[in-house]
Amino acid sequence: MSDVADWWTTEIIDMQPGKIHFRGRPIEDLIGNVTFPQMVWLMTRGDLPTADQAKLLEAALVAAVDHGPQAPSIAAARMAVTCGLSLNGAMANAVNMLDDIHGGAGEQAVMLYHEIDRAVDAGETLEAATAAAIRTFRAEKGKYIPGFGHRFHKPVDPRSPRLLALVDAAAETGTVSGRFAAIGRAIAAHLEAARGKPVPMNIDGATAVIYAELGFAPPLARGLFCLSRSVGALAHGWEQMQQGGRNKGPTPPHYRWTYKGPDPMS
Repeated sequence: MSDVADWWTTEIIDMQPGKIHFRGRPIEDLIGNVTFPQMVWLMTRGDLPTADQAKLLEAALVAAVDHGPQAPSIAAARMAVTCGLSLNGAMANAVNMLDDIHGGAGEQAVMLYHEIDRAVDAGETLEAATAAAIRTFRAEKGKYIPGFGHRFHKPVDPRSPRLLALVDAAAETGTVSGRFAAIGRAIAAHLEAARGKPVPMNIDGATAVIYAELGFAPPLARGLFCLSRSVGALAHGWEQMQQGGRNKGPTPPHYRWTYKGPDPMS
C-alpha cells in the first residue's frame, strides 16, 4: 500500500480515527487556545506566531475584508446570489475575481519590497534602490506601481496610516524589523516627488508591508488577501439573499451599453 499512502505527502495534517494533528499539534489542544490568525500562521508557516506577530497579522486581515459593491469581487458575489447561487458559490465567484489587477497587487508589492531590500543589503542607498526598482518595474510591467495610488481614496487611503502605525509600534518592541515599512514609505516619497502630489499607499501596499515584515512569501500575500476578502464576500452574499432580487447585472436594466459595431440600416 506504500504507493497509495505516498500518493499524497504532507507535513500539515496527520489524521487517524480519533486523532487529528495539525503540524504535530493535537486539535483538542488548539481549540480554545489558538486564535484564527494564529491558526492561519500555523497552517501556512509550520509553527505558531507570538501574540504580537498574530496581532499584526490579524490587523492586516481585518483591514482588507471589504471595499463595497464597487469592488468587482464583491459585485460578483452579489450578482451570483441574484442568479441563484448559494453562499459558497458567491464566495467562489468573488475569490476567482482576485487576480493580478484586482487582488494581486499585494503579492507584487511584497516582491517589489524584497527587490529593494536586497539592493539595500548589497550596499545601495534606500533612495537609489527604490528609484532603480521602480524604473525596472515600469519597464517590465507597466506604469502602475502595485500598492500605491487609489482611484477612490485621495489623498489618503484611511487604512494605510493605521496599519503603518501598528508596524511602527511592533518595530519598537522588536516584533518586526521595520525595514519594509521604511521601503514602503520610500516608494511613496519617490512617487510623490515624481508626480508633484501625493500617491497614497493603498491597502495592498500597507498589508504587503505587514506580510513582508512578518516573513510571508509573496504568493501567500495574495492568498491572505483572498482569505480576508472572503469575509466581505460572505457578508454581501448573505445580505443580498435577504434583500432578494433576480438576475441583477452590473447596472440597472434601463441603462444600456454603448454599441460601436456596424449599423445594418446604413
